[in-house]
Amino acid sequence: MEGTDSQSTPTNEGSASKSSSENVRQKTDIAWRYAIEGQDSQGRRILICQWCSSIFRGGGINRVKHHLAKVKGNVAPCKNVPNDVQQIMEDSLNENVKKAKEKKGIFEIGNPLGRSVAGFEDDDIQEIPHPKTKTQTNMSGNKGKRKAHGIESYMTGKSLDHSQPSIKSCMQSKERWHDTDMAIALWFYDACIPMNACNSPYYQQAIGKITSMGHGYQGPSYHALRVTLLKDAKKQVELIVDNLRSKWAETGCTIMGDGWKDNRQRSLINFLVYCPSGISFIKSVDASDFESNAEYLCNLFSEIVEIVGSSNVVHMVTDNASNYKAAGRLLSEKYPTISWSPCAAHCLNLIMKDIGEMTHVKDVITLASRVTVYVHNRKWILSWLRKRPGWREILRPAETRFGTNFIALKNLHDLKQHLEALVTSSAYKRELKNEKGKEVKQIVVDGKFWNNCLIIVRIMGPIMRLLRICDSDEKPSLGYVYEGMWRVVNGIKELFKNKKKFYGPYIDIIDRRWDNMLKKDLHAAAFWLNPAFQYDKDSPCHMPEIMKSVLEVMQKLKMDGLQYMMDEISMFRSKDQSFGFEFAQNTHKTVRPGMPTLISH
Repeated sequence: MEGTDSQSTPTNEGSASKSSSENVRQKTDIAWRYAIEGQDSQGRRILICQWCSSIFRGGGINRVKHHLAKVKGNVAPCKNVPNDVQQIMEDSLNENVKKAKEKKGIFEIGNPLGRSVAGFEDDDIQEIPHPKTKTQTNMSGNKGKRKAHGIESYMTGKSLDHSQPSIKSCMQSKERWHDTDMAIALWFYDACIPMNACNSPYYQQAIGKITSMGHGYQGPSYHALRVTLLKDAKKQVELIVDNLRSKWAETGCTIMGDGWKDNRQRSLINFLVYCPSGISFIKSVDASDFESNAEYLCNLFSEIVEIVGSSNVVHMVTDNASNYKAAGRLLSEKYPTISWSPCAAHCLNLIMKDIGEMTHVKDVITLASRVTVYVHNRKWILSWLRKRPGWREILRPAETRFGTNFIALKNLHDLKQHLEALVTSSAYKRELKNEKGKEVKQIVVDGKFWNNCLIIVRIMGPIMRLLRICDSDEKPSLGYVYEGMWRVVNGIKELFKNKKKFYGPYIDIIDRRWDNMLKKDLHAAAFWLNPAFQYDKDSPCHMPEIMKSVLEVMQKLKMDGLQYMMDEISMFRSKDQSFGFEFAQNTHKTVRPGMPTLISH
């Protein structure tokens, strides 16, 4: 250690020269930025890799440099070192080789990349988990964040001390850590950055890059963020899209046309391509001049298909308007291997709209809305309700989304006991002086109103769950639509104990939308190929019409090796070969369709 060296008397000139050389190397070698110096239990000097926590017993900083540069032969390569740090280490080693060649004849070089380390074996390196410190636990508390390495807590200042850290130095380290956290927090507060921005996978990565740069690093300027770095980021995104393009031919893809109106009431269509590896944006088109013309829309769809590749496209999804339906039929005639279907979420919204327009349903929603509006317009009522344990705010239905009416209705039904306690309390007597207050009380104490609310909520529950699946990005929804609609129909029938005069009006609405709009062979085929339902005895997978749809889709695709596909389907159905493995059977309900296979047949 340095303290011992300062008091000891050198035995010869060679040892003094060696000590001086090590001190100079410790201050100048770039590899020291990524290594921690310490002692083992026997008091021997060790070096710890900052990235993978590997321990080096001897060999000096040059051996760590070989480890970070991933130079094979003398030391095990680092598994976690970033590419930029690896490149820095390689450049440093190459510079050493260059200098060694210039001084050839003065020093003997045992290794072409630096000092000889032939006397050290890979067995000297150990990867051990460091115990979590309090600081490390705090940093790794949130999901999605990269865990901090335990070695940072041993750094008490700019210089590394070989002796045990003092209490003062430890307190200083905590203060500096807090100051750094506060600096980042103040930047968030001043720039109005959302707090959940720290959950971004790039957040901790950026901090790690900054710390690896060392003291004196200045962040990018406004111009660099706006121009230079933005162009570089665009190039990276283009590489990601190119990688997705390579998957389109392998797995096939779906083109999605999302129509919407901007603030200037322009009819815009965003085109996106989905495959199991991810979603990529193609282009956005202003269709205001020709949106109502099916032929023009078909030509636009054909242009997008050619961009993606007609042989790669399996499915086209658009809105459910009549012009889009006509354009979809024309597209399927032009490209027989492409199936068109309307947006499932849009169809489900139309089903909810039709049910919401039924007279008795509309009456219940109107009464519920009167209660909600009255409560929100009385501050003292809100204050009274908020003091009750278990109270949740009443949701106000939106005018533009059909599903929100039923969500608000369920929310109101969940608060039934609180509202009944309100209108029967002595505090509510003051509201009985006006007609609206009396009407609200009559609604809340009416058992028939709450019974009707419960029936509507139970009818809409399965539809809302299916809408969440179709309207989310968590998993591909194509293989769940058919089963979801089957569950909706059966649930409504069971609710009314299979009495057609009660469930008939609801089923007629669903059948009209489902049979005439959404029901396609592709939905049935995706349902049959979904292992979550294929091996379920209660699912309708064994119905003849389902298998017929599977064969229709296979025939339409006109793929090579149709006999091979039939053999694969037979193995899938009968759980032969890898489909019968215990692992496959245990995960057939949890592993979503479209994920890369781990085993082959």
